[in-house]
Amino acid sequence: MKSRSCKLFFKLLLLISFLLVLISFFHHIPTLLSPTPTPLFPTEALPTKTGYLSVNPTTSSAVFYAFYEAQNPISPLSETPLIIWLLEIPRDQLSVAKHLFAAITSFIELDPLLFKSRPLYFAGESYAGKYVPAIGYYILKANNNLPVSQQVNLGGVAIGNGLTDPITQVATHAYYSGLINERQKSVLEKAQWEAIKLTKMRKWRLATNARSEVLRMLQGMTGLATLHDFSKKAPYKTEMVFAFLRKKEVRKALGLNTSKIYDLCSNDVATALHDDFMKSVKFMVEFLVKKSKVLLYQGHFDLRDSVLSTEAWVKTIKWEGLNQFLMANRKVWRVNGELAGYVQKWGNLSHVVVLGAGHLVPTDQAVSSQAMMEDWILERTLFSREEKGDVS
Repeated sequence: MKSRSCKLFFKLLLLISFLLVLISFFHHIPTLLSPTPTPLFPTEALPTKTGYLSVNPTTSSAVFYAFYEAQNPISPLSETPLIIWLLEIPRDQLSVAKHLFAAITSFIELDPLLFKSRPLYFAGESYAGKYVPAIGYYILKANNNLPVSQQVNLGGVAIGNGLTDPITQVATHAYYSGLINERQKSVLEKAQWEAIKLTKMRKWRLATNARSEVLRMLQGMTGLATLHDFSKKAPYKTEMVFAFLRKKEVRKALGLNTSKIYDLCSNDVATALHDDFMKSVKFMVEFLVKKSKVLLYQGHFDLRDSVLSTEAWVKTIKWEGLNQFLMANRKVWRVNGELAGYVQKWGNLSHVVVLGAGHLVPTDQAVSSQAMMEDWILERTLFSREEKGDVS
């Protein structure tokens, strides 16, 4: 499996369907299968179906997916939303979108009666701030040129701690968190302006390197275990996940090509996306929010793609509802009676700050994450259509 991601992920259970797309480029496409339960892997742990979906007939490239069907849906399956959680995929955003569109349409064709009418929600975190808007944008544009019978039913996109508009997000709130002093802030700002200058000059590779230098400097100044969560005394513990996904019996149970070796992070993917890193996809979000639901959420301990960095670029989007959104009250959000964070919403745009979480929100706050996604998709509680922000 060459889908190597540094992110831990979670399954949304019960009320909604979950389609986990693990990106993996192979030149061999095994047959679709339904995994067989074993004493080690009970039925509830296994995906409903797994397989490979062709994205490029010329090269025989394909993406691997694992599909978990809803267990206790509150509506007929043909009306139950599908969530597609995306991990990294190589090449530029247009190529990513084209490949994912091909994969999604292929998946729908596996069972048109079951999948065709179901709204699709795309979600992801971190660099998904680029390719989640890219696939949503591509779908809406493609739908304009397709007959209704061939259109993809896009419900919305969810971006967690995303890098979407790098030129705005290169700044950090470390100073305001008391992690660096004013002199260090001044030094860091010079490095940030270098990254911004190179981005404006469209020197993409150099701009990406400059942003990496900003993060390296910030790491050195703060001495933090990880910029992904400034509350942690040690980095995220991914070793057990890494070891688990390298087990042949696990890969076999998931229906993966067992001859491929799993790596936690892919240098190949990072290299392929290097020149694309500092390019903005803000215009795609601007297009999406006019036609579909958009959820932006951040863990408030994240120092890389923080709450403030997201708020900074959101303030600059071109959308007729922006002023109402900015004036909308940020409401206290509770899950099971406990404080979980804050929600700000107007029209199609929702922004959530998740307390007690860093860059990997589903890992840090799994229960809150599930509640957030379910309520946003099903338009319940603070995410209902009636909740327009109580502008005052």
